Amino acid sequence: MTRPSFWQPTQGEQAGTDRRLQAPSAQRNRDAILDILRQVLPPSGLVLEVASGSGEHAVHFAKALPALTFQPSDPTPDALASIAAWTQESGLSNILPPLMLDAGASEWPIEAADAILCINMIHISPWRATEGLFRQAGRLLRSGHPLYLYGPYRRPGLPLEPSNAAFDESLRSRDPEWGLRDLDAVEGLAAANGFNAPQIVEMPANNLSVIFRAG
Repeated sequence: MTRPSFWQPTQGEQAGTDRRLQAPSAQRNRDAILDILRQVLPPSGLVLEVASGSGEHAVHFAKALPALTFQPSDPTPDALASIAAWTQESGLSNILPPLMLDAGASEWPIEAADAILCINMIHISPWRATEGLFRQAGRLLRSGHPLYLYGPYRRPGLPLEPSNAAFDESLRSRDPEWGLRDLDAVEGLAAANGFNAPQIVEMPANNLSVIFRAG
């Protein structure tokens, strides 16, 4: 799988001295997301991050929430190398080595989690990845534990914001299986896998935090 165009190499990677990648969106949204995570994550336990990308979110959250252990994951080799490099550079002990994990796979290489994070994945992946996410999250999470999603959505009864409409068009031009998802379709998939109705929080730049809890 090729490296997504929205990841950028660090100066060190350009020079061949490290494997860290940078996602500009991660720098912009990490603090706003962290504010929500402080409210919804359990006080301790294992947090699985699905589609960790560059690894910058995992490092930022792990530094701010030292009582939690973070398990990053991604299906792409470049991302896994970047996650490992960012983790090593951080010196944090509450980040586990990244897992090779495809959200749409029939089996995941993990048996339990106390929370699951999935940031900016479901619009940049085939729908089967979202189906796999909810299927496996329903298996891994105990009752009341959170599945946190972040990103842009189509919302029933509301026009798509111009910036999100342009983003959606750009995504679909790259891959016809990508694109902003209907929030009601995501909620229906969640309900079919045993999750309660979500808490929805408006976020900057026309994004949403969508928090489901296992039933």
